[in-house]
Amino acid sequence: MPHTQLDPEVLRRLIEEFVTRDGTDYGAIERTLEQKVAAVVRQLEIGEAAIVVDVDHDTIDIVLRRPG
Repeated sequence: MPHTQLDPEVLRRLIEEFVTRDGTDYGAIERTLEQKVAAVVRQLEIGEAAIVVDVDHDTIDIVLRRPG
């Protein structure tokens, strides 16, 4: 699903939930929530991340695309 199809507030909440999950690793440099959200928005814009909707399970998630 293109991120532009989501209401901006819904997209923001989805991204915030994604970046604050336990186990999310951003390396040695600590980033603010705003920086993490902006990074995911950029990833969505350039196709490094995608929003996946599972209608069977009524879920929506962000997944990072792996090169290759």
